[in-house]
Amino acid sequence: MDKIRIINKLGLWVVMFICLFSFEKVKAASEEVDVQTIVFSHIQDAYTWHITEWGETEISIPLPVVVWDKAKGLDVFLSSRLENGQTYKGYQIAQEGDYAGKIVMQDATGEWVRPVDLSLTKDVCALLLATVILLVIILKTASWYKKHPDEAPGGFVGMIEATVMYIEEEVIAKSIGEDYRKFSSYLQAVFFFILINNLLGVIPIFPGGANVTGNIAVTFVLAVCTFIATNAFGTKAYWRGIFWPKVPIFLKLPIPIMPFVEFFGVFTKPFALMIRLFANIMAGHTIILALTCLIFITASMGVIVNSGMTIVSVLFCIFMNCLELFVACLQAYIFTLLSANYIGLAKEKD
Repeated sequence: MDKIRIINKLGLWVVMFICLFSFEKVKAASEEVDVQTIVFSHIQDAYTWHITEWGETEISIPLPVVVWDKAKGLDVFLSSRLENGQTYKGYQIAQEGDYAGKIVMQDATGEWVRPVDLSLTKDVCALLLATVILLVIILKTASWYKKHPDEAPGGFVGMIEATVMYIEEEVIAKSIGEDYRKFSSYLQAVFFFILINNLLGVIPIFPGGANVTGNIAVTFVLAVCTFIATNAFGTKAYWRGIFWPKVPIFLKLPIPIMPFVEFFGVFTKPFALMIRLFANIMAGHTIILALTCLIFITASMGVIVNSGMTIVSVLFCIFMNCLELFVACLQAYIFTLLSANYIGLAKEKD
């Protein structure tokens, strides 16, 4: 019994030592860590793809930098040449100011300006990866149907078929009407493209974690595509409803109040699509990162407080990741549904 008590006491002292040692390490890390930098470096685009850190060594993949300037011409090199504020061929990554995080160069007057930047950044690479995954899924599913023309699909192919049929029948056909088939390919592609990018963004390890649909440039392009599909194929009745709506005449003449409101709505609809997707995805990533940083923020408050907040942080991160999975699917569905509704409204007949 005495031996057991001695072993228990020794074990207790070892555990206490480990806890104190861990606390000191976390405390030291918390004094060095910049929470704002951590959050924004993860949600912003970058010229390198960060994977992890091993001790004090950062493990990352340098990506191709492609820049063009009228005086210098085209330059192609790896982003590793611009690490730690280095300058290469007159280019560097701005650390502050309006162009912070972007490649800049000095012009003839000595002023820092941006060249034409065509670089393969982290978000671009993640976008290309999502496109490849989408093509593989579609081609693999089509190949299965070719080989099994008379069989009912199951498993992964069955799930893809069920999703495609639901989007086709319950979203696209019901929103647009009888002329829905010409828009079906675009809307199906948009749904799966957004869904795959959202799901990849939830994965915390390489090659996931990129904030593609939380990048307003990406959501802007998607919104512009919906804007073109809506207005390029709008009927006469749709345009008549904008410039000469069915309202009392005093709302149209002499001051065209309602025509102005309706015409303004042509642009606010895609703008709402852009902001909704961008804000929801970016907010989810930001909240998860902020909750993770609570571990370091509370390191100086003592072992008990830090241990408690670590448990709370982990539990909330698990909850937020589950919520992000739901939001990833929901936002893809909402973007597709609203796009189909806008196109359906533009197809109205007299």
